[in-house]
Amino acid sequence: MRWAFVGRRVVEPIAAAPVDWAFHTPRAARVELGPDLKEDLQKLKGCRTGEAKLTKGFNLAARFIIHTVGPKYKSRYRTAAESSLYSCYRNVLQLAKEQSMSSVGFCVINSAKRGYPLEDATHIALRTVRRFLEIHGDTIEKVVFAVTELEEATYQKLLPLYFPRSLKEESRSLPYLPADIGNAEGEPVVPERQIRISEKPGAPEDNQEEEDEGLRDDLSFIGSHAFARMEGDIDKQRKLILQGQLSEAALQKQHQRNYNRWLCQARSEDLSDIASLKALYQTGVDNCGRTVMVVVGRNIPVTLIDMDKALLYFIHVMDHIAVKEYVLVYFHTLTSEYNHLDSDFLKKLYDVVDVKYKRNLKAVYFVHPTFRSKVSTWFFTTFSVSGLKDKIHHVDSLHQLFSAISPEQIDFPPFVLEYDARENGPYYTPYPPSPDL
Repeated sequence: MRWAFVGRRVVEPIAAAPVDWAFHTPRAARVELGPDLKEDLQKLKGCRTGEAKLTKGFNLAARFIIHTVGPKYKSRYRTAAESSLYSCYRNVLQLAKEQSMSSVGFCVINSAKRGYPLEDATHIALRTVRRFLEIHGDTIEKVVFAVTELEEATYQKLLPLYFPRSLKEESRSLPYLPADIGNAEGEPVVPERQIRISEKPGAPEDNQEEEDEGLRDDLSFIGSHAFARMEGDIDKQRKLILQGQLSEAALQKQHQRNYNRWLCQARSEDLSDIASLKALYQTGVDNCGRTVMVVVGRNIPVTLIDMDKALLYFIHVMDHIAVKEYVLVYFHTLTSEYNHLDSDFLKKLYDVVDVKYKRNLKAVYFVHPTFRSKVSTWFFTTFSVSGLKDKIHHVDSLHQLFSAISPEQIDFPPFVLEYDARENGPYYTPYPPSPDL
């Protein structure tokens, strides 16, 4: 199977060739329809979001046109939007297969007008096509992604993650694949919504010989499974917490319950205003293969934003990252008094997050610290939190940072590079010089 990538500038010459193209026609599209196509569309009796319906190509350079409708995007209904967008691509490909098409052309099904983040939509598009071709690749010879100039850079960036052209490109792309790539067909999966069925709940999973022992099995397991557990009196537990009389196990359960409430709110809240700050993002991996998360202090207008929403956004982004070992790179570069995170907020964040955040955080690289920030960090890690002091490393120059993280693995804000070059001299660039230089 071959794949092709084209921008708007070259769509017309390619479309002039007689191929089996599949086009997306949004519900609100304003296009001039030929009379035959218009008549066929009226027979379809509409098309629901996520569905795909077929008409002939008529005078176009295609045997068929496949019509589908992408979802509107709202962050609080993100899971539903992801599932609908997946259905669009999957149903188009399924129709193409059923009609024995050898080539399929996709434009970007969900546009910015419907509010869908371009990069998130592109991940769904590419992984759905990839998964489909893994199973039915023998029936389709070519897939073409036709995009505009606005979308081209994102497709160029993400295509190698799902369609690497060499083993070297594949190994280089692996760290950049998102943690959630759906199921075997690329469909989005929400773990907490999956039905978990256990055979003989309450009994240990042992070999067949022990199963034959019947009534001689140890019955101590009965009552330990989810259906047999009771949470107890929540009000009484809260009272014991306030009196300092609750056991360590009960405290951990209460903390987990509290974190789950924050996580649930983070997944339902509209956090697009916090995301637009680009103050927290995932980049590559460090020299030990651990995920690198970047925090840009200068991009956090502490006095202008709702810090509770900032905490929700941190949880929303980090929940699936923190399940494995990770490191934080905090750029303190050129921060002002309006960007300094209050110690009370940091303490609240540290107290709210799940234990996996603390256990799997292996290092915090504090880049371009000032004397004041070093003193504040010392006080915070000495008197407010425990177990964090040994993980913090103050880094005065990017050269020092590169001993732990390769420069190719970090997406730097431009002002950080400019500041470091001005203060510490030019640094090594991972990109080869232009042949014109």
